Amino acid sequence: MVLWKQRGDYMIRIAIIDDAVEIGTQLETILIEITTNKGIAIDIDIYYSGKELCEHLQNGEFYDLIFLDIEMPGMNGIYIGNVLKERNKNIIIFVVTSYSEYLDEAMRFHVFRYLSKPLEKQRLFRNLKDALAVYHTLSQKIALETKEETLTLPVNDIILIETQGRKIIVHTSKKDYESIHSIQYWIEILPKNCFIQSHRSFIVNLKHVSNFNHDIIYLEDGQFTAYLTKRKYTEFKNAYLLYLESRA
Repeated sequence: MVLWKQRGDYMIRIAIIDDAVEIGTQLETILIEITTNKGIAIDIDIYYSGKELCEHLQNGEFYDLIFLDIEMPGMNGIYIGNVLKERNKNIIIFVVTSYSEYLDEAMRFHVFRYLSKPLEKQRLFRNLKDALAVYHTLSQKIALETKEETLTLPVNDIILIETQGRKIIVHTSKKDYESIHSIQYWIEILPKNCFIQSHRSFIVNLKHVSNFNHDIIYLEDGQFTAYLTKRKYTEFKNAYLLYLESRA
Protein backbone atom coordinates (compact mmCIF):
# COMPACT_ATOMS: atom_id res chain seq x y z
CA MET A 1 0.00 0.00 0.00
CA VAL A 2 1.18 3.49 -0.85
CA LEU A 3 -0.52 6.30 1.01
CA TRP A 4 0.05 9.77 -0.41
CA LYS A 5 -1.68 12.59 1.43
CA GLN A 6 -1.86 16.13 0.22
CA ARG A 7 -4.12 19.03 1.00
CA GLY A 8 -7.73 18.40 -0.04
CA ASP A 9 -10.99 17.33 1.53
CA TYR A 10 -11.20 13.80 0.20
CA MET A 11 -9.01 10.78 -0.39
CA ILE A 12 -9.32 8.61 -3.48
CA ARG A 13 -8.81 4.89 -3.02
CA ILE A 14 -7.01 3.45 -6.08
CA ALA A 15 -6.21 -0.16 -6.97
CA ILE A 16 -3.85 -1.31 -9.72
CA ILE A 17 -4.33 -4.92 -10.85
CA ASP A 18 -1.64 -6.15 -13.23
CA ASP A 19 0.56 -9.23 -13.21
CA ALA A 20 3.44 -7.21 -14.72
CA VAL A 21 5.39 -5.65 -11.83
CA GLU A 22 6.90 -2.94 -14.02
CA ILE A 23 3.46 -1.72 -15.18
CA GLY A 24 2.18 -1.49 -11.63
CA THR A 25 5.26 0.45 -10.55
CA GLN A 26 5.06 2.79 -13.56
CA LEU A 27 1.38 3.52 -12.97
CA GLU A 28 1.93 4.14 -9.29
CA THR A 29 4.78 6.59 -10.00
CA ILE A 30 2.78 8.56 -12.57
CA LEU A 31 -0.34 8.69 -10.40
CA ILE A 32 1.61 9.99 -7.42
CA GLU A 33 3.28 12.65 -9.58
CA ILE A 34 0.00 13.84 -11.11
CA THR A 35 -2.01 13.91 -7.89
CA THR A 36 0.81 15.52 -5.90
CA ASN A 37 0.91 18.41 -8.36
CA LYS A 38 -2.88 18.75 -8.04
CA GLY A 39 -2.91 18.55 -4.25
CA ILE A 40 -5.10 15.44 -4.24
CA ALA A 41 -4.95 12.76 -1.55
CA ILE A 42 -4.71 9.18 -2.80
CA ASP A 43 -4.27 5.71 -1.35
CA ILE A 44 -2.84 3.16 -3.82
CA ASP A 45 -2.84 -0.63 -3.53
CA ILE A 46 -1.16 -2.84 -6.14
CA TYR A 47 -2.32 -6.41 -6.80
CA TYR A 48 -0.57 -8.87 -9.09
CA SER A 49 -3.56 -11.16 -9.59
CA GLY A 50 -7.33 -11.02 -9.61
CA LYS A 51 -7.46 -13.61 -6.85
CA GLU A 52 -5.39 -11.41 -4.55
CA LEU A 53 -7.76 -8.47 -5.14
CA CYS A 54 -10.88 -10.58 -4.53
CA GLU A 55 -9.49 -11.80 -1.21
CA HIS A 56 -9.04 -8.21 -0.07
CA LEU A 57 -12.51 -7.23 -1.31
CA GLN A 58 -13.99 -10.00 0.83
CA ASN A 59 -12.18 -8.46 3.80
CA GLY A 60 -13.92 -5.14 3.22
CA GLU A 61 -11.55 -3.22 0.95
CA PHE A 62 -13.29 -0.54 -1.12
CA TYR A 63 -11.98 1.38 -4.14
CA ASP A 64 -13.03 4.42 -6.13
CA LEU A 65 -10.68 4.08 -9.10
CA ILE A 66 -9.30 0.93 -10.75
CA PHE A 67 -6.54 0.33 -13.28
CA LEU A 68 -7.18 -3.18 -14.56
CA ASP A 69 -5.16 -5.47 -16.81
CA ILE A 70 -7.25 -7.91 -18.84
CA GLU A 71 -4.87 -10.74 -19.70
CA MET A 72 -3.82 -12.27 -16.37
CA PRO A 73 -3.39 -15.86 -15.19
CA GLY A 74 -6.31 -17.31 -13.23
CA MET A 75 -9.08 -14.74 -12.94
CA ASN A 76 -8.89 -12.46 -15.97
CA GLY A 77 -9.73 -8.77 -16.02
CA ILE A 78 -13.18 -9.28 -17.56
CA TYR A 79 -14.27 -11.38 -14.59
CA ILE A 80 -12.71 -8.95 -12.10
CA GLY A 81 -14.34 -5.95 -13.78
CA ASN A 82 -17.78 -7.50 -13.44
CA VAL A 83 -17.13 -8.34 -9.76
CA LEU A 84 -16.09 -4.75 -9.07
CA LYS A 85 -19.14 -3.26 -10.81
CA GLU A 86 -21.49 -5.58 -8.92
CA ARG A 87 -20.03 -4.34 -5.63
CA ASN A 88 -19.93 -0.66 -6.56
CA LYS A 89 -21.80 0.56 -9.66
CA ASN A 90 -20.05 3.96 -9.45
CA ILE A 91 -16.51 2.60 -9.49
CA ILE A 92 -14.34 4.11 -12.25
CA ILE A 93 -12.45 1.45 -14.20
CA PHE A 94 -9.57 1.96 -16.61
CA VAL A 95 -8.65 -1.05 -18.72
CA VAL A 96 -4.88 -1.16 -19.23
CA THR A 97 -3.88 -3.80 -21.76
CA SER A 98 -2.08 -4.64 -25.00
CA TYR A 99 -4.99 -6.80 -26.16
CA SER A 100 -7.54 -4.62 -27.97
CA GLU A 101 -9.65 -7.66 -28.87
CA TYR A 102 -10.95 -7.69 -25.28
CA LEU A 103 -12.32 -4.17 -25.55
CA ASP A 104 -15.87 -5.15 -26.56
CA GLU A 105 -16.17 -7.51 -23.61
CA ALA A 106 -14.75 -4.91 -21.24
CA MET A 107 -17.28 -2.33 -22.36
CA ARG A 108 -20.05 -4.54 -20.99
CA PHE A 109 -19.12 -3.54 -17.45
CA HIS A 110 -18.95 0.14 -18.46
CA VAL A 111 -15.23 0.77 -18.59
CA PHE A 112 -14.42 4.45 -18.18
CA ARG A 113 -11.43 4.49 -20.53
CA TYR A 114 -9.13 2.11 -22.39
CA LEU A 115 -5.36 2.66 -22.00
CA SER A 116 -3.00 0.76 -24.25
CA LYS A 117 0.44 -0.50 -23.27
CA PRO A 118 3.07 0.88 -23.27
CA LEU A 119 1.56 3.67 -21.20
CA GLU A 120 1.74 7.25 -22.44
CA LYS A 121 2.10 9.70 -19.58
CA GLN A 122 0.26 12.59 -21.26
CA ARG A 123 -2.66 10.41 -22.30
CA LEU A 124 -2.91 9.03 -18.77
CA PHE A 125 -2.83 12.59 -17.41
CA ARG A 126 -5.72 13.70 -19.66
CA ASN A 127 -7.83 10.67 -18.85
CA LEU A 128 -7.15 10.87 -15.13
CA LYS A 129 -8.26 14.50 -15.17
CA ASP A 130 -11.61 13.42 -16.65
CA ALA A 131 -11.90 10.57 -14.14
CA LEU A 132 -11.32 12.92 -11.21
CA ALA A 133 -14.07 15.23 -12.47
CA VAL A 134 -16.46 12.26 -12.62
CA TYR A 135 -15.34 11.04 -9.19
CA HIS A 136 -15.96 14.47 -7.67
CA THR A 137 -19.50 14.52 -9.07
CA LEU A 138 -20.20 10.95 -7.92
CA SER A 139 -18.90 11.60 -4.42
CA GLN A 140 -20.38 15.08 -3.99
CA LYS A 141 -23.18 15.40 -1.47
CA ILE A 142 -25.72 18.15 -1.12
CA ALA A 143 -28.01 19.37 1.69
CA LEU A 144 -31.74 19.15 1.02
CA GLU A 145 -34.03 21.09 3.34
CA THR A 146 -37.73 20.28 3.62
CA LYS A 147 -40.29 21.62 6.08
CA GLU A 148 -39.79 18.54 8.25
CA GLU A 149 -36.06 17.80 8.05
CA THR A 150 -32.65 18.48 6.56
CA LEU A 151 -30.91 15.56 4.93
CA THR A 152 -27.77 14.94 2.91
CA LEU A 153 -28.01 13.32 -0.53
CA PRO A 154 -25.43 12.17 -3.08
CA VAL A 155 -25.86 14.74 -5.84
CA ASN A 156 -26.08 11.99 -8.45
CA ASP A 157 -29.19 10.57 -6.74
CA ILE A 158 -31.09 13.65 -7.90
CA ILE A 159 -32.89 12.86 -11.16
CA LEU A 160 -34.61 16.19 -11.72
CA ILE A 161 -36.06 19.18 -9.91
CA GLU A 162 -39.52 20.35 -10.85
CA THR A 163 -41.75 23.32 -10.05
CA GLN A 164 -45.33 22.22 -9.30
CA GLY A 165 -47.33 25.37 -8.65
CA ARG A 166 -45.63 26.91 -5.62
CA LYS A 167 -43.89 23.70 -4.68
CA ILE A 168 -40.34 22.71 -5.62
CA ILE A 169 -40.12 18.93 -5.91
CA VAL A 170 -36.77 17.15 -5.86
CA HIS A 171 -37.13 13.77 -7.56
CA THR A 172 -34.45 11.29 -6.45
CA SER A 173 -33.76 7.65 -7.16
CA LYS A 174 -35.41 6.71 -3.85
CA LYS A 175 -38.25 9.17 -3.25
CA ASP A 176 -39.52 12.70 -3.88
CA TYR A 177 -38.95 15.61 -1.53
CA GLU A 178 -40.53 19.06 -1.30
CA SER A 179 -37.69 21.56 -1.00
CA ILE A 180 -38.06 24.83 0.89
CA HIS A 181 -35.73 26.52 -1.60
CA SER A 182 -36.51 28.10 -4.95
CA ILE A 183 -35.64 26.72 -8.39
CA GLN A 184 -33.07 29.53 -8.68
CA TYR A 185 -31.35 28.28 -5.53
CA TRP A 186 -30.95 24.84 -7.09
CA ILE A 187 -29.67 26.28 -10.38
CA GLU A 188 -26.90 28.03 -8.46
CA ILE A 189 -25.74 25.17 -6.23
CA LEU A 190 -25.93 22.13 -8.52
CA PRO A 191 -22.77 21.21 -10.52
CA LYS A 192 -22.94 22.74 -13.99
CA ASN A 193 -21.22 19.80 -15.71
CA CYS A 194 -24.18 17.47 -15.20
CA PHE A 195 -27.26 19.61 -14.39
CA ILE A 196 -29.03 21.93 -16.82
CA GLN A 197 -32.25 23.93 -16.73
CA SER A 198 -34.32 22.74 -19.69
CA HIS A 199 -37.38 24.85 -18.92
CA ARG A 200 -38.29 27.46 -16.32
CA SER A 201 -39.89 24.67 -14.28
CA PHE A 202 -37.29 21.91 -14.71
CA ILE A 203 -33.65 21.17 -13.91
CA VAL A 204 -32.47 17.76 -15.12
CA ASN A 205 -29.49 15.58 -14.29
CA LEU A 206 -27.84 14.58 -17.58
CA LYS A 207 -26.74 11.31 -16.02
CA HIS A 208 -30.34 10.10 -15.90
CA VAL A 209 -31.41 11.19 -19.40
CA SER A 210 -32.55 8.31 -21.61
CA ASN A 211 -33.57 10.27 -24.71
CA PHE A 212 -35.18 13.54 -25.77
CA ASN A 213 -36.89 15.35 -28.62
CA HIS A 214 -37.59 19.02 -29.27
CA ASP A 215 -40.26 19.17 -26.54
CA ILE A 216 -39.72 16.43 -23.94
CA ILE A 217 -36.79 14.91 -22.05
CA TYR A 218 -37.20 11.31 -20.87
CA LEU A 219 -35.28 10.23 -17.78
CA GLU A 220 -34.79 6.80 -16.24
CA ASP A 221 -36.27 5.03 -19.29
CA GLY A 222 -39.35 7.23 -19.28
CA GLN A 223 -40.20 7.01 -15.58
CA PHE A 224 -39.75 10.80 -15.42
CA THR A 225 -40.24 13.52 -18.02
CA ALA A 226 -39.31 17.18 -18.24
CA TYR A 227 -40.24 19.94 -20.66
CA LEU A 228 -37.63 21.22 -23.10
CA THR A 229 -38.23 24.67 -24.58
CA LYS A 230 -37.37 25.38 -28.22
CA ARG A 231 -34.89 28.09 -27.31
CA LYS A 232 -33.14 25.67 -24.91
CA TYR A 233 -33.00 22.73 -27.32
CA THR A 234 -29.60 23.44 -28.91
CA GLU A 235 -28.02 24.35 -25.57
CA PHE A 236 -29.37 21.17 -24.00
CA LYS A 237 -28.30 18.98 -26.91
CA ASN A 238 -24.75 20.36 -26.84
CA ALA A 239 -24.53 19.98 -23.06
CA TYR A 240 -25.74 16.38 -23.27
CA LEU A 241 -23.29 15.46 -26.04
CA LEU A 242 -20.45 17.08 -24.11
CA TYR A 243 -21.49 15.14 -21.02
CA LEU A 244 -21.45 11.86 -22.94
CA GLU A 245 -18.10 12.67 -24.52
CA SER A 246 -16.54 13.36 -21.11
CA ARG A 247 -17.55 9.86 -20.04
CA ALA A 248 -16.66 8.07 -23.28
